Amino acid sequence: MLHISNEQLEQFRYLQSDLRDRWKCVEGDESDKSDVDILVIPSLTLDQRELKKIEGSEHYEERLLFSLIRLWNPRNRLIYVTSVPLHPSIIDYYLQLLPGIPFSHARNRLLLLSTYDSSLKPLTEKILERPRLLKHIRQALRVDKSFMICFNSTDFEAQLSLKLGVPLYAAAPDVQIWGTKSGSRQIFAEAGVPHPDGSLSMWNVADLAEAAAGLWERQPDLKRMVVKLNEGISGEGNALLDLRQIPQVAPPKANHKKRVAAITQSFNNMSFQAKQEVWSTFSERIPELGAIVEAFVEGEIKLSPSVQGRVTPTGEIEILSTHDQILGGPDGQVYLGCKFPASDDYRLQLQEFGLRIGQKLAEKGALERYGVDFITVMQDDGTWDIQTIEINLRKGGTTHPFMTLKLLTNGRYDLSTGLFYSQQGRPKYYIATDNLQKDRYRGLLPNDLMDIIADHRLHFDTGTETGTVFHLMGCLSEFGKLGLTSIGDSPEQAEEIYNKVVKVLDLETSNNVSSMSEQTSPISWQ
Repeated sequence: MLHISNEQLEQFRYLQSDLRDRWKCVEGDESDKSDVDILVIPSLTLDQRELKKIEGSEHYEERLLFSLIRLWNPRNRLIYVTSVPLHPSIIDYYLQLLPGIPFSHARNRLLLLSTYDSSLKPLTEKILERPRLLKHIRQALRVDKSFMICFNSTDFEAQLSLKLGVPLYAAAPDVQIWGTKSGSRQIFAEAGVPHPDGSLSMWNVADLAEAAAGLWERQPDLKRMVVKLNEGISGEGNALLDLRQIPQVAPPKANHKKRVAAITQSFNNMSFQAKQEVWSTFSERIPELGAIVEAFVEGEIKLSPSVQGRVTPTGEIEILSTHDQILGGPDGQVYLGCKFPASDDYRLQLQEFGLRIGQKLAEKGALERYGVDFITVMQDDGTWDIQTIEINLRKGGTTHPFMTLKLLTNGRYDLSTGLFYSQQGRPKYYIATDNLQKDRYRGLLPNDLMDIIADHRLHFDTGTETGTVFHLMGCLSEFGKLGLTSIGDSPEQAEEIYNKVVKVLDLETSNNVSSMSEQTSPISWQ
């Protein structure tokens, strides 16, 4: 594993100081007449074994393709690098979304590069292994007018930034600890925001069982607890331990030693959120990634909202958006999609917590985007109990739908209401998912999807600023999986647009249904 030295880290931070002059170009304000080169490295530089738990993850480099919309500025140029080449029709689809810009003009300012390497390695590592590709990228950039964006920042991205001499708009690698499960809990404590009782990182099963027993003893009425790999992704690194299965060792019925032994044995029977995960595979990751144990938040009416913010290069904390997340999996802990904005019952409170957390992250040296996940439970009096769950210091599943909306409409987020308004002053709403997945969709090529979009007028209409923007189109043929963002002028219209897409895709692929049980879209919009 690559590690950069302290000297290289200082050089990296010094290079980032150039962002103070360039960072406003990132959000794509139409009044900005910047002239910049944007290097997009959509590498998912995460633990690859954890990443493989997400079906079709090899195509997730497509999730930053919303960046192509930045070419609406006729002076901007963009370089997009991927592991394997993207289908031409996917690129054409995004460029045709640009209002008022000739297709050919935008295409001439876009350089697509590929490593032609589909191996199980992060894209950034593949680029660093190819000196000629590095040279090609460096020669294509106007270094004094460039910045780099990525999915997440590690030593690999920092090294690439240094080799190219281009500042990376993301938190430095040594700050990433605050985006782990354990680091998140430390930030919550410092920020004084409510969060479930639990532990910090444990690095072996014995210590994890001790921490779980201690948690149970602090909360004798606890029914369940969550065991989380410290660097798990999208909830796939979570497991649920049901304490009701071992009532004989509940406090104070048994001593601590017997309680630890019973919990250790019960780890084998946990409910794992990732498919095919078992205790033997889960436990072998604990010495590598660390794990925490945390009280499971119970509740009959329970939602999972989130807030997104950023720390600017000038040190300001900004709230970008709120969402109600849509979760699935065996116990409702796996991210499937989101609705924007979060409920007006609590979104302003989410913003307040997000600002407090952002301030602590800024004090630690964080930069650019951060997301905070919550659990909200309705109380008997109709109010919501809000518990902070974790921080992501990377572009998450809520990043591309919101940035797609912002770049297409050039609208603004209003902190006083938590709503997003287009330039015409209309509030905008959307439903988005990375997980519209059905067996019947398998075999659809990107060109087939384009035909369906055209035939049924499913495209985003720049005149009304409503419709659907598709992504993860490379996942369709092999996995029957597609991402989309359905934008409307009301929550009801956004849902109607989404449901129309599903209905049309089902109709167009009705002959593809086999005698096998079909995997249906797991998302409920109720």
